[in-house]
Amino acid sequence: MDTAVNPAAIETEHRIDWLRIIPFALMHLACVAVIWVGWSPAAVVTAVGLYLVRMFAITGFYHRYFSHRTFQTSRVAQFVFAVIGASATQRGPLWWAAHHRKHHRFADTAEDVHSPREHGFWWAHMGWITSPVNFPTDFAQVRDLARYPELKFLDRYDLFAPAALALTLWLIGGAQLFVWGFLISTVVLFHGTCVINSLAHTMGTRRYNTADDSRNSFVLALITLGEGWHNNHHRYPGAARQGFFWWELDVTYYGLRLLEQVGVIHSLHPVPARVLAER
Repeated sequence: MDTAVNPAAIETEHRIDWLRIIPFALMHLACVAVIWVGWSPAAVVTAVGLYLVRMFAITGFYHRYFSHRTFQTSRVAQFVFAVIGASATQRGPLWWAAHHRKHHRFADTAEDVHSPREHGFWWAHMGWITSPVNFPTDFAQVRDLARYPELKFLDRYDLFAPAALALTLWLIGGAQLFVWGFLISTVVLFHGTCVINSLAHTMGTRRYNTADDSRNSFVLALITLGEGWHNNHHRYPGAARQGFFWWELDVTYYGLRLLEQVGVIHSLHPVPARVLAER
């Protein structure tokens, strides 16, 4: 079989739709409005709080639940956390999970759309989302999730949740709360999530000899509430925890355990003893 890389296919994959990313670019530029709106303790606390809550929805549900099904929950809780995750302006849960499942199937090969090894740091970090070939949701990857019409709604109207959050913040606290609570918090959250695609495959240590370049990083784990233990995760994606050992800080897992204690989720998948013994 001919395995040669098609230059035309690469060019298409790396084509940027500049018109479509104008709102994304404007959101970054609008953060400079902090110069005029100033700051207040309430605004900063809101920004930090929304960063943490939405990061948990991304890491705990978009990633560990929708992408890897590492625990079970009710349809109501599934939708609630999908809405919170969607408010992070990282598209809908089906789109997110479909791309992530393909990432694990083809990690750090030419078919991995955000591999720094194959496509460079900046493309892996954020360039890949600007290409039209990556805009659609590959429903073949998420047949288990596509049977829920409410999740398909969030995927189809992915701006609904962030727009609702932005409007709510403006109505409650005016321009200052909007700039801090939505713009700054969302931009920092976006890049905090993206460092796993870029830096977690180039920075850190490797406990497991996986076929990809995944690495473990305490710094990235701090930023992403536990996702920085990326080599662990690529060795066994089916576990609800990514900090496999007690000294590996995994705030997302602690949050999931809390939700388990109060009955919101259940059946968290553990790390098999054989995997722990491999180190």
